[in-house]
Amino acid sequence: MKNSTQNFKNIKAPAKQVYEAIMNPRALEQWMAPGNMRGKVHSFDGRAGGGYKMSLYYSSSGTTAPGKTSSNEDRFHARFIELVPGKKIVQAIRFESDNPAFEDEMTMSITLTEQETSTLVSILFENIPEGILPEDNETGTASSLDKLAAYIESRSSG
Repeated sequence: MKNSTQNFKNIKAPAKQVYEAIMNPRALEQWMAPGNMRGKVHSFDGRAGGGYKMSLYYSSSGTTAPGKTSSNEDRFHARFIELVPGKKIVQAIRFESDNPAFEDEMTMSITLTEQETSTLVSILFENIPEGILPEDNETGTASSLDKLAAYIESRSSG
């Protein structure tokens, strides 16, 4: 069985606002890069069948793991499989890498469940390439979800 991980985060905002932040390329650059990494969206087509190309750059200090694409970069292509505004985003992700351990296409399913005063965000990764440790993927996703919450909540209170 291929590796999978699932993370959850309650974000104090309506599902529509969370969905918009996930589907906004400038917002993606702010929240998707975990930890002290930074993100850059190279192209974006926000419709089913469309997708985006993005790089996550490691900071020059504090990393011992090499990037998947180059020494300090993880570049990937995401293809939108299913888009249900305010509810669900399913995308297929493939890293640019010469290493066969990263060549499998993984699926990232984001489900938004509106609560009374917040939205429960669930991110499920399936078919994680063998070169990515599930615990590292889970830790990175938790960091990205924290950044997504901070991004959205800072705009709600301002």
